[in-house]
Amino acid sequence: MTGNELLQKIADPSSGTIFEKLYGNEGAEEGKKRYRRLIEELISEAAFPRGSFPETAGELRLFTAAGRTELGGNHTDHNRGRVVAASIQLDQAAVAAPRSDGRIFFRSSGYPDVIVDLRGAGGPDLRPRELERGTTEALIRGIAAEFFARGADVGGFTVNAHSTVLPGSGLSSSAAVEVLFGRIINNLYHKNRCSALEIAQIGQRAENIYFGKPCGLMDQAACAYGGAIAIDFADPLNPAVKQVNVDLGSAGYVLCVVNTRGSHADLTADYAAIPAEMTAVASFFGKTVLRECDEEVIEAKAADIRKQFGDRALLRTFHFFDENQRAVDMHGILEKLKTSQSPSAKQALMAAYLRLVNESGDSSWELLQNVYSITNVQEQGIAVALALTRDFLRAEASIPGACRVHGGGFAGTIQAYIPITAMESYKKLMDGIFGPHSVTALRIRNVGAEELEL
Repeated sequence: MTGNELLQKIADPSSGTIFEKLYGNEGAEEGKKRYRRLIEELISEAAFPRGSFPETAGELRLFTAAGRTELGGNHTDHNRGRVVAASIQLDQAAVAAPRSDGRIFFRSSGYPDVIVDLRGAGGPDLRPRELERGTTEALIRGIAAEFFARGADVGGFTVNAHSTVLPGSGLSSSAAVEVLFGRIINNLYHKNRCSALEIAQIGQRAENIYFGKPCGLMDQAACAYGGAIAIDFADPLNPAVKQVNVDLGSAGYVLCVVNTRGSHADLTADYAAIPAEMTAVASFFGKTVLRECDEEVIEAKAADIRKQFGDRALLRTFHFFDENQRAVDMHGILEKLKTSQSPSAKQALMAAYLRLVNESGDSSWELLQNVYSITNVQEQGIAVALALTRDFLRAEASIPGACRVHGGGFAGTIQAYIPITAMESYKKLMDGIFGPHSVTALRIRNVGAEELEL
């Protein structure tokens, strides 16, 4: 459709359903405004001069890519464990237009423009470039290269985007960008042949090889799929993914993250030590990852492991096995919650689920030890947020709640399940400690990365 046709479609009241699906009843109108603004900017001569960036006034297509939240399975994916994660209403909204000059132009509100020229002497230039490592350009070129390797006739396009996925919040803003570009190239140049899992794997490979970050697959998968998903990484090349749609609001809870505004600088060594220590223990038994090991055998050899690798490596190993099973149990409860009709049964299921969330938080704090960095013990914002949330929930004893570290840890965000009736009081408490707007309410949405069909 042309830009004007899309604007007319969005103005039609019947288009509200798709935006309610993405952003809920309370966010649908703002979602419409975002896409209208992106379309108007894209077809504006002033915003996108056609002399510099041609072909932006022809066929336009709308896309979304969700941010994600980790529900369970903290630091298990890199040792081929199990995780539970979910796509959320915070997303990358984008308008894309194909172009024939072999260039990809990406504009995202609040960020510098990104231009990637794919043209080469004998075909697309898709080789990794050292000067692009660590940049959005590297991700885009890497994603294009992965599609080209799969037989796609990759070409250029223009993207005008806006993100509500908070950077540095553990909600995977970078993975949302990766699966956004994967979905755009898949639909424009590959006849929509790739599945959500393949799009996630393409983003992961681009981040590993072109960007230079050895990430796992959980973030991209949760952004690409919709709803809550359980991922089993036993076979890392073909992980098993199960989806479940869940509405925590109907069970009386708000899922939220609290930004403690701690710095992620100089935490690379802390993050790297977790998989390194886990795999070191696995290597003691001639295995590559803990998933290949037997927990009982490890416990029997605990004294030897302590002597060779230290106590922390052993404790982190215990966390892996406990958290791996918790992820299975959490997904099982969500499956039952989806179909439960009885209010009392729903209440009992939520209570069981929240107990597992709290156990996950306790294990991350006590065994995994990723709540603060031992190199900067004066900064323990995550520990403060968890302690305050626990005290707050104890005061609200009539309805249980839960909290845990969110994502990689050491600094950044916690995750909390707060009774709807207590949410305003909780926000006031956290804002008083960590600053205004430190609490972000999340809604699990059942759309991951998709093209919007109005």
